[in-house]
Amino acid sequence: MADQPWKTDQWFSSPWNYLPEVTEGFNFPDKVEIHDVTLRDGEQQAGVEFTADDKVRIAEALSASGIHRIEAGLPAVSPSDTEAIKRMVALDLDTEIYAFSRCMISDVQLALDCGVKGVVMEVPASHHLIEKAYRWPVEKAIEASIESTKFAHENGLKVSFFPIDATRSTMSQLLDDLEAVATDGHVDKVALVDTFGVISPHAVSYYTRRVRERLGVPLETHFHMDFGMGVANSILAVAEGASVIHTTVSGIGERAGNAPTEETVLALLTMYGVDTGIDTTSFTEVARLVAELSGVTQPSNRPITGDMLFNVESGIITTWVKNVVDELTEPFPYRPELVGQKPPEIVLGKGSGLDSVAIWLGRNDIYDADTKDIEVILMEVKAKSLEKKGLLDNDEFLDIVREILPDKF
Repeated sequence: MADQPWKTDQWFSSPWNYLPEVTEGFNFPDKVEIHDVTLRDGEQQAGVEFTADDKVRIAEALSASGIHRIEAGLPAVSPSDTEAIKRMVALDLDTEIYAFSRCMISDVQLALDCGVKGVVMEVPASHHLIEKAYRWPVEKAIEASIESTKFAHENGLKVSFFPIDATRSTMSQLLDDLEAVATDGHVDKVALVDTFGVISPHAVSYYTRRVRERLGVPLETHFHMDFGMGVANSILAVAEGASVIHTTVSGIGERAGNAPTEETVLALLTMYGVDTGIDTTSFTEVARLVAELSGVTQPSNRPITGDMLFNVESGIITTWVKNVVDELTEPFPYRPELVGQKPPEIVLGKGSGLDSVAIWLGRNDIYDADTKDIEVILMEVKAKSLEKKGLLDNDEFLDIVREILPDKF
């Protein structure tokens, strides 16, 4: 690790992240992989409907960016999902293709027919959900899990066992059930599933340790964003040894969505020194592809990939950017190009300052306005921005300048 891993030519995070008092007890695995669930859990967001062509395009983009595994969908959902999965497999992408499956032999057989490498096998874990939502006896869920995971393994599939709603179970009940499936059925990995996003960061380490100690198998994370904790919870589980993180592009997914790929990967890289090998410069392009195909509009200031994330209106920040143009990690935590964004853009609005106006005058080849004139222009810019409740474009700016500096035209 570099002498100052918190500060490189691409990012500047807090040096406190690397203090021995902070990192003591970390148990990061040698390799952390990203298992993308955009094409399955992401599509469960209400109103998102990916065609087979859409799924293949997204899979190709994810593979090109270095994503390690793609959960391509649930073949039982529709013939379109089956088609998409088979096409992805046929492309021989630089990523492993997994299918999602209920703990049913018929679902596993559909996954086998698609030619995937592995299968994520779901079953309700909390007894109250089994009994109230599924109206099954608990024994049925355990027996189905044992039978179907064994069938998947015997037919050459990697098995990632996925206990739904695990975090609202009692720990003893969860561990007993997981051990029964692992002993009498088969699991290659177990997902730490927080279906409803209800586990706190303080409980994640406990959760991870208990499952690891009881089962002794590799662990994956699957955390939702209902309370905005998905990224932090994923990282805390990895710090306890989990080696695979389930994420979606831009955090799309059921209800409030899943842990976003971009934030999770970049936080690991810049705050913990953990490089997943994902090409972060692809983030913005991939996010915009998924936004286009999903129809999901993202906030303009979304972390990492927001359209206006590097636009600067504040007069104070404009001065910072102007003064440190070659050291952009002073006014920003990371350089725009690290995540595939365009360079910072100074925009004009109510919050602008004198340097903002001077920069815009320079864009229009006006360099000799005095400070008093710039102050007058700035007051008019602020008034116009407030009046329209938005930023000014260049024509609106020049209309103001013509009135104040008519001799420049």
